[in-house]
Amino acid sequence: MYNYRYGQPDQLYGTMTNNPSGQNAGSDIIPETDQYWRQNLLVSFFGSFTTIIAMTLLLPFLPLYVEQLGIEDHAQIVQWSGIAYGATFFAAALVAPLWGRMADRYGRKLMLVRASLGMAIAMSLIGMATNVWQLVALRLFAGLAGGYASGSTILVATQTPKERTAWALGVLSSGIMAGNLVGPLIGGALPPVIGIRATFWLAGGVIFITFLATSFFIREDKKPKEKHTNKQTLKPKGVWAQIPDKRPIIAMLITGTLLMVANMSVEPIITVYVAQLLDDQRSLTMVSGVVMAAAALGSILSASKLGKIADQIGHNKVIIAALAISALLLIPQAFVTESWQLIILRFLMGLALGGLLPCITSVIRHNVPHTVSGSVLGLSTSAQYAGQVIGPLTGGFIGGHFGMRAVFLGTCLMMAAGAFYNWHIFARGKQKQA
Repeated sequence: MYNYRYGQPDQLYGTMTNNPSGQNAGSDIIPETDQYWRQNLLVSFFGSFTTIIAMTLLLPFLPLYVEQLGIEDHAQIVQWSGIAYGATFFAAALVAPLWGRMADRYGRKLMLVRASLGMAIAMSLIGMATNVWQLVALRLFAGLAGGYASGSTILVATQTPKERTAWALGVLSSGIMAGNLVGPLIGGALPPVIGIRATFWLAGGVIFITFLATSFFIREDKKPKEKHTNKQTLKPKGVWAQIPDKRPIIAMLITGTLLMVANMSVEPIITVYVAQLLDDQRSLTMVSGVVMAAAALGSILSASKLGKIADQIGHNKVIIAALAISALLLIPQAFVTESWQLIILRFLMGLALGGLLPCITSVIRHNVPHTVSGSVLGLSTSAQYAGQVIGPLTGGFIGGHFGMRAVFLGTCLMMAAGAFYNWHIFARGKQKQA
């Protein structure tokens, strides 16, 4: 019998037992001697790092690019920035379950190769947009074609020994957060030097390098097909039926959505907020980049450490604490008067949230059979993408009509609701085990 912890080490949230029919989730666990998982982690780290750099370059200057494309009204700039940013994640949410099932059937490496090549093409084309509608359409295409970071998460989660999963995902998350750190900084510095369009073309070139690295250096250990892995297994209903305890999975899907709604309601329009705090607008893109990078830096510093702590004390405690602390930190962000105050608060929030996504992925990984792990992680990615769609649209609407402070306070309520929900689910789990 294989037991996977969601709560404390001696408290089981989900349990996977031997099935007399032969569909034993524990029997498809990947051997810990797999010689490729460290190499794949290294390449995935590099690929996710460079891809996220390219994808986050636009954050500091997205409102400026929208204005350059012909939108002049302040409220319209805020709303179109949210729409353009959220368009990628709307498209990605639609196809993430498909890519997860394709990864289960045809291999994870193929999906990474597809994503990196598609994103390289999309980013290059975005630099050629002539109006805001083309920008939105190309952002939609980027979502349909992309998904490298989420694909690498599936690869690492399914190719890593289970007792090292949270650590490996924490390392990968650090690479993603490092890209989130460096991307806005470069995006704040490059446009004044080479222009916005050339910055997009450079981003496309960087992602193409990732495509080459993935094609030549990822080594996927092909596993023999299970006799029960058939077409029914790959259908959503078949996948769901194979999960012994669905409570932690549902909780993680909802938590991932809430997290992304909370994060993405703020980030795409934070440049507009920073503009209200600055007297010298010439430094707007650079200061905005530093504000966004501060949260990423905090997440880099805490991701792997919080992953280890979660392995020791239980993922639920880390998840609840991260959501609650971030909710508290959002309140003063609504009332800052200087940009340095916002930088410090975003850094502290990054520290709190650094281990959250690895914990979500690890809980899912520990509660599903290996044969459907890609499909379930694809559903998780889709739920997070849905949050990344709702967040910018909500933040843009609230910011454009009720002011930027209302965005931060509304996000605070979402984080607090997420903390309470996870506490409630865990408390119910303990009562049923008693």
